[in-house]
Amino acid sequence: MARRPERLAETLREEISEVVGFELDDPRLEGVTVTDVVVAPDSRDAKVFVLVQGNEKEVAEAMKALQSAAVFVRQQVAMNLSVRYVPLLHFARDTAEENAARVNELLVGLTPGEEKSDEKTE
Repeated sequence: MARRPERLAETLREEISEVVGFELDDPRLEGVTVTDVVVAPDSRDAKVFVLVQGNEKEVAEAMKALQSAAVFVRQQVAMNLSVRYVPLLHFARDTAEENAARVNELLVGLTPGEEKSDEKTE
């Protein structure tokens, strides 16, 4: 029984991705990718992690659009799934991939060959 929230989370992630990607016509949501869903143990709430492409203003607008579309997304998911209850959806920005990309940029900038060549030119 402990695996049910995990299975539900994966199913929700797939369905929410479909709804956000194909059924919402909001231009603010074009760069949105659903990365993960975490379902509460009682299956009443689900935190939907999304990765948003763009600058901070575009990210804020996309998150605002997702929050306002949460009820519609939940209704669409309920129609597509044969579950008794679809959890309330709470959208959150997934910063893990953004942080990983930033760390990668920093590491690429610290390669030993480049560091020595920069010191010689200065």
